[in-house]
Amino acid sequence: MKSVLVTPGGSRYEVPAGITGLEAVENLVVEGKEKTLQQAVCLKIDGRLVDLKTRLPEGTEVFLVTPDSPEALEVLRHSTSHIMAQAVTRLFPGARLGIGPAIDDGFYYDFDLPQPLTPEDLEKIEAEMDKIIKEDYPFTRKEISREEALAFFREKGEEYKVELVEELPDGEISLYQQGEFIDLCRGPHLPSTGYPAVFKLMSVAGAYWRGDSSRPMLQRIYGTAFFRREDLKAHLERLAEAAKRDHRKLGRELDLFSTNEEIGAGLILWHPKGGRIRQVVEDFWRKEHEKNGYEIIYSPHLGRGQLWETSGHLGFYSENMYSPMEIEGQEYYIKPMNCPFHIAIYKSRGRSYRELPFRWAELGTVYRYERSGVLHGLLRVRGFTQDDAHIFCRPDQMPEEIDRVLAFSLNMLRAFGFEDFRLYLATRPEKSVGDEERWEAATAALQAAMEKSGLPYEVDEGGGAFYGPKIDIKINDALGREWQCSTIQFDFNLPERFGMTYTAQDGTDQQPYMIHRALLGSLERFFGVLIEHYGGAFPLWLAPVQVVVLPVLPANQEYAGEIYDWLRENGFRAELDSRNEKIGYRIREAQLQKVPYMLVVGEKEAASGQIAVRSRKEGNLGVWDREKFLAKLKEEAESKK
Repeated sequence: MKSVLVTPGGSRYEVPAGITGLEAVENLVVEGKEKTLQQAVCLKIDGRLVDLKTRLPEGTEVFLVTPDSPEALEVLRHSTSHIMAQAVTRLFPGARLGIGPAIDDGFYYDFDLPQPLTPEDLEKIEAEMDKIIKEDYPFTRKEISREEALAFFREKGEEYKVELVEELPDGEISLYQQGEFIDLCRGPHLPSTGYPAVFKLMSVAGAYWRGDSSRPMLQRIYGTAFFRREDLKAHLERLAEAAKRDHRKLGRELDLFSTNEEIGAGLILWHPKGGRIRQVVEDFWRKEHEKNGYEIIYSPHLGRGQLWETSGHLGFYSENMYSPMEIEGQEYYIKPMNCPFHIAIYKSRGRSYRELPFRWAELGTVYRYERSGVLHGLLRVRGFTQDDAHIFCRPDQMPEEIDRVLAFSLNMLRAFGFEDFRLYLATRPEKSVGDEERWEAATAALQAAMEKSGLPYEVDEGGGAFYGPKIDIKINDALGREWQCSTIQFDFNLPERFGMTYTAQDGTDQQPYMIHRALLGSLERFFGVLIEHYGGAFPLWLAPVQVVVLPVLPANQEYAGEIYDWLRENGFRAELDSRNEKIGYRIREAQLQKVPYMLVVGEKEAASGQIAVRSRKEGNLGVWDREKFLAKLKEEAESKK
């Protein structure tokens, strides 16, 4: 009886069935096979990750997971979260355990503790984790009945674990033990706590149990782990760079935006400099939409309750809507979405097949309730302006419209400096509305458009909304972080609810395709992404101040004012800094404000009619003729580089 062990490099080894993966690896190492076998993390059998100590089934390919395998980091980080939990229970007797999963950049574990944790406590926990790693306990899986698991955790006073077990179906429940520590877990885990790896505890935060604000507040410890020290070092360096680029920090330092508790959390105040960037973005957005065949429309900020009943928002989305206000005996709701208003414009008169398609776009401000705990600068807010658009078209027009809108989305994002994209197609879920034939046609059109783009994409089978399939476009920023931006979403629900029709060529009433489309998402969130992508050093075309003019002495202010006026007349956003400060100080200030160009003017420049140019990127560029510098500005602004 044999099983086949397959390594990540593609090597295949016949091994006896019935022995554990760990035994198979040890035997192969003794035989002098690949040294990397000693680094085995776990196994993959029939697409499922299992412990290395799992017995190998007969006649089956068993894949070995090593540190270079894509699944390995998740196993390492989840195992490290258990090591951390063991350390916490040693240091803080009476600690009660929540959950401790692996996440994108590391792991966390939630604890109910009698005292708040401090940074010094994290150092103690790390030291205790080092001890546990040196003690090299094996991770041992044990399966018990649901009743035994409930009795075990009740006896230990682990009320959160009891709640989790109560929600599990009848049958065997798996526990994992390392040393004296036992936890509820489905695994898999590393072979032992002594597996060679490196970790770092990052921070402590509050977290409601199960994310419910009515439940107890627990303390969540975040950490990360890697197989190689150089990978941990690179990760920490990325985090340090991300902290420097944090849009909230730069928003304050560059005077771009703020929030105010008197106004309300999650409501953004755009300062003049931030407002300038927003105006540039909006002007560019409108210009590009007009070039791409869209018409700009506007809609009110609130609507009667009947509208939201028809749309289904009051039935399915009310927890994200604000309480109604009463006007002349009618309930009105502030809008969470623009769609019903665009549909109302469509329905304002009869529509013919000859008129379609309609491409209607709006920078529409909407308001959605978000819990205070999830608000995050510009990235998660309660009021935001969405670059919304809806396309209404005939079935024969639909494939071409999808091609157009995907190409438009990518070109728009490229204009803002993004080049690294990944596309995601979400298809029909089990519970859905709409004709099957329309679902298939829409999904085929989305997939065909993605293939034409030549970009990598993934298919999320069954991951679409109940009302239609969609494409999500995600971008990677300068630090390689992925952000969700554009969405192209079919909707088979709202046209039915609102009775949308057009008169077809044969005189019958037909339902148009309705496509929701957002290119940038929301202006607030996209601005936050832009700040972090550029680290606040915006390219010339976006910079709130493109050029600052700096007279060396008070006697040079007249010529400096002339240069300032000249720049403004030529359409550039300029400032004149004639403060009674040394020129070196004012240059440093302009550099800290990330102004692309600084023009220093003294007696020589005034006499010659020239300017001394300093670049944010390149430093001193020497003395330039005015027209030559103006040509450089125009070329750089137009290229959007």
